[in-house]
Amino acid sequence: MGFTPLAGTRAPVRVWTDPYAIEEQAARQLRNIGALPWVQGVAVMPDVHFGKGATVGSVIAMRQAVSPAAVGVDIGCGMSAVRTSLTAADLPDDLAGLRTAIEAAIPVGFAMRDDAVDPRRIRGLEQRGWDDFWRRFATLDRKVAQLETRAQRQLGTLGGGNHFIEVCLERGGPDDGRVWLMLHSGSRNIGKELAERHMAVARGLPHNVDLPDRDLAVFLAGTPEMDAYRRDLWWAQEYARRNRAVMLALLCGVVRDEFPHVTYDEPISCHHNYVAEETYDGVEVLVTRKGAIRAGRGDLGIIPGSMGTGSYIVRGRGNPDAYCSASHGAGRRMSRGQAKRTYSTADLAQQTAGVECRKDAGVVDEIPGAYKDITQVMAQQEDLVEVVAHLKQVVCVKG
Repeated sequence: MGFTPLAGTRAPVRVWTDPYAIEEQAARQLRNIGALPWVQGVAVMPDVHFGKGATVGSVIAMRQAVSPAAVGVDIGCGMSAVRTSLTAADLPDDLAGLRTAIEAAIPVGFAMRDDAVDPRRIRGLEQRGWDDFWRRFATLDRKVAQLETRAQRQLGTLGGGNHFIEVCLERGGPDDGRVWLMLHSGSRNIGKELAERHMAVARGLPHNVDLPDRDLAVFLAGTPEMDAYRRDLWWAQEYARRNRAVMLALLCGVVRDEFPHVTYDEPISCHHNYVAEETYDGVEVLVTRKGAIRAGRGDLGIIPGSMGTGSYIVRGRGNPDAYCSASHGAGRRMSRGQAKRTYSTADLAQQTAGVECRKDAGVVDEIPGAYKDITQVMAQQEDLVEVVAHLKQVVCVKG
């Protein structure tokens, strides 16, 4: 499809969807971002929608500056997936038992573990770096010092909202029916606490007084505030990555208990709320991806739809116009409140037919109808990624 420039911005804002289809609030946010003096450019993904400060589905390249709102409060949120040796024929007709076993192994929603994760007791989990990782907690913002025990007990837990664990089947191609495991989660409460504290600090800095939106407040390179944010940011991104690694290892263990002969390919993992140091056209920039994945040439990524539609494993094309990025999913087309007012549990049951999952009022806001059409989203970014595999979930666990 290619991009369409968004008119009326100082820095180039390139849009991978119909600009006239973007909700008014989100379009206003994008113009506010494009007006910031530190912004080199913005790439807008086809799953774009309104967010706090910065738009979800936006990739923002800044020179010597970064906006915490352009990362989001769930720092490091992202996806992990692994292909198994199983096929659809290996699975039982009734998948309720498998779903129950997953929920027993991995706390969901607000639940925490009774004790911190011991990496040595989890088969298949990377063992290196854990001691150093937890030692660095003491270097974080002193106001979160009392949250260390909570952060330890939340590691390896799913959370709620749009976070999920799925068992999927590959659709089409030579591996039709192959079983995949997939999950979506982030840095839990500790990432949110760090993000909100730094966003508050940024809003109080003198250079942010006259911004069109104070939630877009930035930190500038070479300042103590920027150094403190980046220190906490890198730690929270690592926490999110380790959180997903723990859950994926536990998920693989659950499936191994049910199917002892199973083997696994190399896992795929990608952040979609994070910061990276990158260079484009010879300019070093800090790239924030809020609801977007890196799609450098050859990079493998994961783009989920909703709890009833399916997901895609993709390979990046390395398109520099999009700062080597792609969408992080289908993207919401209505708010959670609107979804609850629009749909019923009967609608949820109908739209998730064939999927072993919750079908109660507590997850109506996650109904597929509340999300954009993932097929259309994928069609709009054919110049950003190529599809490696199309997956359809048969089990979906939500908090």
